[in-house]
Amino acid sequence: MTRNPDDLSDVYGAKTPEQSRLLYNDWAQSYDADNLARGFRLPALGAAMFARFMGLTEGPVLDAACGTGLVGESLNVLGYGPITGCDLSPGMLAAAQATGIYAELVEAEMGSGLPFADHSFAGFVCVGAFGPGHAPPESLIHLIRVMRPGGFGVFNLLEATWKSQGFQVVLEALVDSGRIAIVQRSEPFLPFLLAEPDLWSRLYVIRAL
Repeated sequence: MTRNPDDLSDVYGAKTPEQSRLLYNDWAQSYDADNLARGFRLPALGAAMFARFMGLTEGPVLDAACGTGLVGESLNVLGYGPITGCDLSPGMLAAAQATGIYAELVEAEMGSGLPFADHSFAGFVCVGAFGPGHAPPESLIHLIRVMRPGGFGVFNLLEATWKSQGFQVVLEALVDSGRIAIVQRSEPFLPFLLAEPDLWSRLYVIRAL
């Protein structure tokens, strides 16, 4: 199956994790070329925001919904590690494995849970995973469970849909229950510099309490 790289409707229109898995398996080999040609800057911005708040740490970092490894490679350049990646797509994980920068790669569907012990990671980055047809808001609960108290997590949400998707409700519940603090909410920006002129997003930084 050959995707049209200028049409994200199938990706955002996935109704089940299995549909997403199949779509990303098909896209894995051309994902980097397709997205980088469109000016995709979300992985680098996510890693940079993580570094701004996390500072120096020798603790393990989780690259959640790691895809082909664009975030992990940025984290590696910045000196973070060991890095664990997880993704629901075996095809994407195979591409991430080829980078050679991951200590561990695990197949996981975040909405159903993560196969890691509580407080396993100093922090996490999860970008590009929370659009329509992707991982549900409950994924944040699982990500926070595996993060150490005091650790930072970075993720992005789409301005047009984050409330209707249910992320506002989940975030407010996590804050009200004393599990996290939201320490940064970026200004809106375009993840793609050369495409998707209406796809505005924000980066969020949370701290585990």
